[in-house]
Amino acid sequence: MCGIVGYIGNKEATPFLIGGLKRLEYRGYDSAGIAVQNGKIEIIKTKGKVTDLEEEIAKVSPKGTVGMGHTRWATHGAPNNANAHPHVSFHNKVVLIHNGIIENYAILKEKLLKSGYEFKSETDTEVLTNWIEYIYLTDIYDKFEDALSVAMTQVEGAFGLVVMCLDTPKKLYATRRGSPLVVGVGKGEYFIASD
Repeated sequence: MCGIVGYIGNKEATPFLIGGLKRLEYRGYDSAGIAVQNGKIEIIKTKGKVTDLEEEIAKVSPKGTVGMGHTRWATHGAPNNANAHPHVSFHNKVVLIHNGIIENYAILKEKLLKSGYEFKSETDTEVLTNWIEYIYLTDIYDKFEDALSVAMTQVEGAFGLVVMCLDTPKKLYATRRGSPLVVGVGKGEYFIASD
């Protein structure tokens, strides 16, 4: 099982993300990571436990009021830093965390490789991250949301995911098919969790 948390509001996201990931530790996992947006997207991830992630976060102290976090249980690829979530796309436009499985990832990856994309991990999640970016950059859409919607019609499988796009600061996108994902609405803030 994997865990997803997300936050957007007017408070620092990192403490919420770490607290949420600790609450999801019971689900079992082998790596953890966060992405925080504040003009740029900072990604910190590591093989191991949330306490290992906290040590890495202390080195860089990411600031921002928009963020997402993930605990991963290896399915595609070994439990290591490269396969940990979040994943960033080849052209650094899209960052994604994902629970579930992308059944047609091999077909999508082949198309991306033919288009010049390179991969750093063995995961179906990185393929999905790059597929969304590919649709966004090669097709003409006024909004990232439109490209994300089109990409989701081309993906097969069951999933819950949270996405950030560098071009749309202060936004998180969440979508699911089969996998649990809930959104909480607060006063001036929103929360996302897989449980």
